[in-house]
Amino acid sequence: MGRALVAGLCFSNNTPSFWKYLEQALSSRLLCPLHVLSLLTPRIIPHRQTQPEAYRLYLELLSRYALSFSPTGTHSCREKIKDSVDEALQLSSTYGVNIAEYGHAVVFFLFSVVISLIDSTLEDWGIQSAFSEKYDSLYVSAWSQEMDIDVKMDSNDKRNEHREHLRRTNALMAIEMVGILTANKKSQAMLRLVHLNLPEKFDSLLQRLQLLRTHISSKNLISSNNILVKLFGNIEKVLDGDYRPNKRKLVGVMIDIGSRESVSCLNFQAGRDTCWVPLDIYMESAMDGKQFPVTSAIDVLSELTKTLQVINQASWQETFQALWVSGLRLVQRDHDPLEGPVPHLDARLCVLLAFIPLAIARVCQDDGEKMKLRGFSSLKSMGTGNETSTEGDGYYPRRRGLMSSLQVLGQFSSLLSPPASVAAAANAAAVKAAAFVSNLKKGTDGYNNVLQNEVSFKAVGNMRHLVVEACIARKLIDTSAYLWPGYVSASVVSVKDCVPLQESSWSTFMKGAELTGPLINALKATPASSLLELERLYHIALSGSEEEKSAAGKILCGASLVRGWNIQEHVVHLVVKLLSPPAPPDFSGPGSYLVSHMSILSAILFGLSSVDTVHILSLFGMVPEVAAALVPLCEAFGSILPTSHHQSTSDCEPSSYMIFSCAFLFLLRLWKFYRPPFEHCMSARAGPTCIELNLEYLLLLHNNRVALHSAIATDRNNKDMMPPNTSLAQPLYIESFPKLRSWYSQNQACIASTLSGVCSGNPVHQVANKILNMIYWKMTKGDNVSSSMSGSMESSCEEAYQRPVLPAWEVLEALPLVLEAVLAACAYGRLSSRDLITGLRDLIDYLPASLANIISYFSAEITRGIWKPVLMNGTDWPSPAAYLPSIESEIKEILASVGVDVPNCHAGGTAPVMLPLPMAVLVSLTITFKLDKRLEYIHAVAGPAMENCAMGCPWSSMPIIGALWAQKVRRWHDFIVLSCSRSPFRRDPEATSQLMRSCFTSFLGSPHASTSMLEASGRGVNGLLGRAISSGGVRLPIAPGFFYLRTCRTIPDTHYIDSIVLRLVTEWTHGLGSGWACGLSARLMQGRTSLASAAAGVKETATLGASLICVAGGIPLVQVLYEETMPTWLMSRRVYTDPGPSPTARILEGYAMAYLMILSGAFMWGLGGFTAMNLPVHLRQARAFHGHVEFMVAALEGSVSLGCDPATWKAYVSCFVGLLVGFVPAWIVEVKPEMLKRLAAGLRGWHECELALALLERGGQSVMASAVELIL
Repeated sequence: MGRALVAGLCFSNNTPSFWKYLEQALSSRLLCPLHVLSLLTPRIIPHRQTQPEAYRLYLELLSRYALSFSPTGTHSCREKIKDSVDEALQLSSTYGVNIAEYGHAVVFFLFSVVISLIDSTLEDWGIQSAFSEKYDSLYVSAWSQEMDIDVKMDSNDKRNEHREHLRRTNALMAIEMVGILTANKKSQAMLRLVHLNLPEKFDSLLQRLQLLRTHISSKNLISSNNILVKLFGNIEKVLDGDYRPNKRKLVGVMIDIGSRESVSCLNFQAGRDTCWVPLDIYMESAMDGKQFPVTSAIDVLSELTKTLQVINQASWQETFQALWVSGLRLVQRDHDPLEGPVPHLDARLCVLLAFIPLAIARVCQDDGEKMKLRGFSSLKSMGTGNETSTEGDGYYPRRRGLMSSLQVLGQFSSLLSPPASVAAAANAAAVKAAAFVSNLKKGTDGYNNVLQNEVSFKAVGNMRHLVVEACIARKLIDTSAYLWPGYVSASVVSVKDCVPLQESSWSTFMKGAELTGPLINALKATPASSLLELERLYHIALSGSEEEKSAAGKILCGASLVRGWNIQEHVVHLVVKLLSPPAPPDFSGPGSYLVSHMSILSAILFGLSSVDTVHILSLFGMVPEVAAALVPLCEAFGSILPTSHHQSTSDCEPSSYMIFSCAFLFLLRLWKFYRPPFEHCMSARAGPTCIELNLEYLLLLHNNRVALHSAIATDRNNKDMMPPNTSLAQPLYIESFPKLRSWYSQNQACIASTLSGVCSGNPVHQVANKILNMIYWKMTKGDNVSSSMSGSMESSCEEAYQRPVLPAWEVLEALPLVLEAVLAACAYGRLSSRDLITGLRDLIDYLPASLANIISYFSAEITRGIWKPVLMNGTDWPSPAAYLPSIESEIKEILASVGVDVPNCHAGGTAPVMLPLPMAVLVSLTITFKLDKRLEYIHAVAGPAMENCAMGCPWSSMPIIGALWAQKVRRWHDFIVLSCSRSPFRRDPEATSQLMRSCFTSFLGSPHASTSMLEASGRGVNGLLGRAISSGGVRLPIAPGFFYLRTCRTIPDTHYIDSIVLRLVTEWTHGLGSGWACGLSARLMQGRTSLASAAAGVKETATLGASLICVAGGIPLVQVLYEETMPTWLMSRRVYTDPGPSPTARILEGYAMAYLMILSGAFMWGLGGFTAMNLPVHLRQARAFHGHVEFMVAALEGSVSLGCDPATWKAYVSCFVGLLVGFVPAWIVEVKPEMLKRLAAGLRGWHECELALALLERGGQSVMASAVELIL
């Protein structure tokens, strides 16, 4: 009927009576307004100029019935109406969506009408637009093509004048109609659905409004200014339509407070910066040299910065200020570092001066891309006549926020004192700024002109000067920063009083000077300042003489790599690139072309072997690339027959054994090669713990990056970045390297089980005999041998001693047999302990790479526990008696200082000091190593492995090992004691629980304290992580948070950390709730201040808990939290002692748990969707989140029985969904539509209709219809 009426109206019966009949049919609900108006729209609007009367009547009908969205009739009737609307307006083809339900038709009908009316008005007002023609062509449907309206021109002037008046007023009425449509709250909600789920389509509406805005001051639009201003305001409400919690409910009040009261955490001077503690925790945890992250710290910091800015609802100035303050605290915390094989100040300075500026650049770059896509400024200024730059509302606020944060950085004087090692660099930065200002005042440009001036400068710089220089180098700010008030404070003195300025060593180098000894030393000690210098050095490293190649490699691995903050990422890429030098164009074999690059490879490998350097490479996320570069080196040099058999670890000349050993041990440092394969992914609970690196995983990561680089074109914004390593542009697989693959499989087999017998005469057995001959000759000093350790080896006492000349891979293949033989001989008394250690030491001196097999074998034997312990009496084995009592006492003091009381956590008493035989051999061997810098590549493998073996012993062996090492290296005493103090946490969950409780107390104060936690002195970040790791040699008290960060990674099964955090968060939340009672609404308003304090405290408690979870177990532990721990916690019934928590405390508990869940996920998963890259890890994240939503829906529907208090459950679900909507709406799209609908239905059952609507609004196109039903 509707089709027939509209068809007749638009052809032969365009009369007032027919229009009135149509209006009566609509008012009596005989016809569906949505159906009729959708049929009229494509027939009337294109002919509005020739049929102004019909257009006016159409607008009248719109004003009366356009907002009559309620569905009428049966389901089949609505389906027909939906299909007819889709066909008439061509919604599916226009918007690229499937109009599957009635709600879809309603939303897109409204949006289509708004767009059409604006386009028609733009055309009628004579505003040139590319939109009108596009949308008019969409209305040329089969129906409109059949229209043949006979327009008879009336010669009556009044008639023509009337029609012209109608055309003018119709345009104004059309835009007024758009204002009426968009002023309705239901219409705004439906337009918001388009804005949230089809942003690119909604952008077309914004572009039209922007066009109107640019013409608002024109003469033709003066009469419509007020209408346009109201229209702009309506659309602004659509854009600003974030979820607003119901403030008449306690949960709604807390969610609102939690998002607004974050500003209370931003007073850095008062120490109330607790809401930014995840930054401090991540940075400090990244300083753990035993961990090699595969994700760049730049990526982590940029994502974490954006996440915290959203969660804390902070400005960009506050966000960047928090980032800088955390970086400064990181440096000051290690101002006077402990001595030991751990990353020191250089890595911390890299975080502050390289990684933070690069992360900020990434944040600003991401926003710049969004502005390019958006291209639309804030609507709030539309209609004021003021022209506001579109750049000023998107990209530049972040830059302005950065500049503001740097300007106020001078207020943190206690954090700006530079360490002694960078004081000269800070002074140079201050002098540079002073020279710039002086030259500017004199009318000259540039800093270099100071060399020709009659005055020179003395200036004292601080860390702020280095930070500003880093930002200028990254082009985040310009040199106008030198003119900031108070930035330059220099004293001008006479040239006679100043030391003459000397030309830099890099300037000398760039002028063509030869690389001689003094220049090489100067270049190694001074960072390069430009890419040109690096490129020239790289060219020499590839094409220079052998001496020049070696010198270039050493220079690149010197100060430029460690302290070249402004160009550090380029140095890192070049160094890794040199590990895979290109093949000469004329090389045709045989052998490997890598042999011709031994000089540069030796220099690079030894230059990268220091703890600080490897740590810096890992912070740049280069571990997979380094592993991929080392694999071909190991395969090639391990297969070469050495030319000399007298090479030792102390020789300086590179040899195939030395390069192989350095590359091989470097590769093994990147993962725990001595652990059983199943330990990489399994725990005592037979579930996943943390993802440990292994060789296959590293190569998989490398291959993924290669694929990503080949799939994505180089970003134009990153033209200044170094290109990826072209020599490693192809994926690598371990199967392509048979020698390495064979050793890798053998190593895993030897760790997992005992050796199987090898027949005498086997080639491997023959090699083992040769090695045993070498070792035994060394032991006996050439004396006659009367027996064989292998059982089949003939006496070799009459043979002249000679080290076997064998490829390294053959030696490593035979070593398990050798080690089994010598260990068995020692256990049965046929070989003294001293001779055993001497023989093993000679074996390492012969082939340093053999240390890997020694560690793997002894580690496996320690784990098996089949060897009897030996007495560490000082006769057969070294005795720790002299140092052991003091080591034990200091361990106890450290544990007590962090609130841990674990009886018998270390050896003591009158019992004899004993170790398992393999452990005794390993520790006795390692203390024979010289502390030579050229042997650092050996210590870096032996140290962590020995510590891991000690923690795996049946009883605590760490104090004994610590005492033995403290006797050898007394300057490492503090480091050794701190390392030994971690041993109880590996096997005692109660110790971990006590330590985590101390973390909460140091950060938040006592849960039962009567004073505000935020006002307690000594709390916050400094209470948690400490102000300094070591100060004047005094170690106590150790900050609990710092100790936790160095301990949590050694826990083999981290599952229970989730439960500990939940228990502690609940306890602190109940303490907050006990001080505030909920009553009537008047009482609610009177207690608002204390409630705000409680809500802020709950958020800080959850923030700390989420940070401790993420740093201990990463993504896998967060998945366990979502899939197991939190559902179990909610289903468990808890018994409290009288009187128990108050009702408010129970509500706060649910609020805290919701915050804990959202923050944990946001820190690990980010704010974006999970399946954007469709990688397995992202799919597992999506599965964990979706599984938790399924659990909540099942509990809401009664399918799951809950044990927690109903108030806690309701607060948890409401706050979880509220925080989900407010902070991480991109996650909602990952949930199945049916699950979202059921969750929204459960919320409606609690009368949380606004929250249910906000959830559906962000659920994607598939749930838009459900959202419309809720709106209507």
